Amino acid sequence: MEQGLAGRVDAVRAFNRFYTRKIGVLQEGLLASRFSLTEARVLYELAQRAGATASELCRDLGLDAGYLSRILRRFEAERLVARARSSADGRQSLLALTAAGREAFAGLDRRSREEVALLLERLGAGDQARLVGAMSGIERLLGGGAEDPAWRLRPHGPGDMGWVVSRHGAVYTEEFGWDATFEALVAEIVAKFIRHFDPTREQCWIAEREGERLGSVFLVRQSARVGKLRLLLVEPEARGLGVGAGLVDACIGFARDAGYGKLTLWTQSLLVAARRIYERAGFRRMREEPHHSFGQDLVGEYWELKL
Repeated sequence: MEQGLAGRVDAVRAFNRFYTRKIGVLQEGLLASRFSLTEARVLYELAQRAGATASELCRDLGLDAGYLSRILRRFEAERLVARARSSADGRQSLLALTAAGREAFAGLDRRSREEVALLLERLGAGDQARLVGAMSGIERLLGGGAEDPAWRLRPHGPGDMGWVVSRHGAVYTEEFGWDATFEALVAEIVAKFIRHFDPTREQCWIAEREGERLGSVFLVRQSARVGKLRLLLVEPEARGLGVGAGLVDACIGFARDAGYGKLTLWTQSLLVAARRIYERAGFRRMREEPHHSFGQDLVGEYWELKL
């Protein structure tokens, strides 16, 4: 081995030692939790997917099948993860977080965001940008040509609610001419969601690609047995990527795990793309009624899905 390469090897190893210590992954429990780094990553992956198989997790995370199996057995024993037979392939079991699993992940995700925010707050804006750029460069250089998913889902975080309100107002004005009363309605829904948020019964998902928000959806409690899908939005440049269907699937999976017997939603007849997504997901249109809202004459539609 030539000296130059040996020196670079030492430099990479030194950086690895520095960074693992800096972000606290050497502790017995990640982020002062009862979960190891690998266990927390498995929770993260399950939180981002509407349904996943153990083989997919092994492949995507590069984990030994036996090791993952032990993690999943522990999660099932603690009722953090549930299995369901795949309707597409009866030989496969789909894994999903239970309400307790989502609550556990939400705590980890919140603490992780807080720690990273503290790390970044010590730097000026320019240094923050250089740090993120350097990390992106490392990821790109070491990616080995592996392709990341075009987009992924995550729970809502700081700044997301303002984006939801802003983009609903802008997109629906640009595409359908709706006035500011629609943005006001979205703001009211979002404010109520935050004030009364129950992570075991409600959730918001943000679709994201490389840090850019592509869409959102909410699942809120309508009654003890009925959940309501609200505020489905897909940015114009993200349409055709399956974002809308993925957001709706996440709502349906969550609603089943949370114990709801039915999902409802209210939409408008002119929202053709959204209506197709609902229909393909199994929703049925129950009734419609004309109304004048948001500065327009509209036909409202009420849809339901029995779970």
